[in-house]
Amino acid sequence: MFIDRAKIKVKAGDGGNGVTAFRREKFVPRGGPSGGDGGVGGDVWIESDEGLNTLLHLRYNPEHKAERGRHGEGSNRSGKDGESGTVKVPVGTQVFDAETNELLFDFTEPNQRFLAAKGGKGGWGNSHFATPTKRAPKYHYNGRPGQERELQLELKLIADVALVGLPNAGKSTLISVISAAKPKIADYPFTTLEPNLGVVDMGDFNTFVVADIPGLIEGASEGAGLGDRFLRHIERTKVILHLVDVSSRNEDIGDAYRSINRELKKYDPKLASRPQIVVATKVDAMDEPERLEELKAIAEKDEREFFAISSATGSGVDKLVARTSVLLNEMDDRSIALEAVALS
Repeated sequence: MFIDRAKIKVKAGDGGNGVTAFRREKFVPRGGPSGGDGGVGGDVWIESDEGLNTLLHLRYNPEHKAERGRHGEGSNRSGKDGESGTVKVPVGTQVFDAETNELLFDFTEPNQRFLAAKGGKGGWGNSHFATPTKRAPKYHYNGRPGQERELQLELKLIADVALVGLPNAGKSTLISVISAAKPKIADYPFTTLEPNLGVVDMGDFNTFVVADIPGLIEGASEGAGLGDRFLRHIERTKVILHLVDVSSRNEDIGDAYRSINRELKKYDPKLASRPQIVVATKVDAMDEPERLEELKAIAEKDEREFFAISSATGSGVDKLVARTSVLLNEMDDRSIALEAVALS
């Protein structure tokens, strides 16, 4: 099951208490204070793990606690520090404070670590308070409580390309053709109920990751259908492939195209400027060629590249994939150049 949201509670370990004690060894006159310090409480860390792709394991295990520090003992023996705890999350997870909604950390790479809750300090034993004028203090400090907080975790898939479009636009079929992904494919709306990832291999160690985003509908940015749950997964992608079914006679081709772009813009205006390739799908089942020409004219008006494909027959798919790969490489080269200018 794909779960991309989870709320957890983290509690760091409390610090151990110091102790009041005095030396009582034989033949040691005026032994003095010998109370040891309490141990430090364990921390709670969150760490990204590339072996995970969902937050399901946290949905049913929402509380995470670290070990408390042990209390100090006599003969100046300090308590043992508490063991820290680690919460594993997928790469792409964002950590928010559940009360303030403040973004605390964004995991964009494997093996990154974030200190979610700091362990409490151990208390001092009475040996710390001995002075030349007060040689037998009879008090100590208790340990400090560990940090406790509630966190909201949200997963945003890290992919290079997003496939978007109305339900049954052919997204699942396309990703199954160009990658090893095996999504559910059927002839009814909302076949895909969760995002699917696929790796496209171009050879010579050149690959890119495609995300199949569940079908959007009008009003998705405001909660209609499934779109509001999965629109966040488009935010990290570099290129959008906008699939439009030109075989269907039940919808206006222009409305089908414009409705998706409206929802993307409402959700995040930055998505409107993201490189977008318009893809006419199911051309093998098209009865009205004018629908294809109409979509092509709309794409050209918006200064967007246009491809016509059939995932069923493979027509045009190789050209689309090749152009997408070139576009991604151009964007990577541009980013490297900009970084070099910034560092110079």
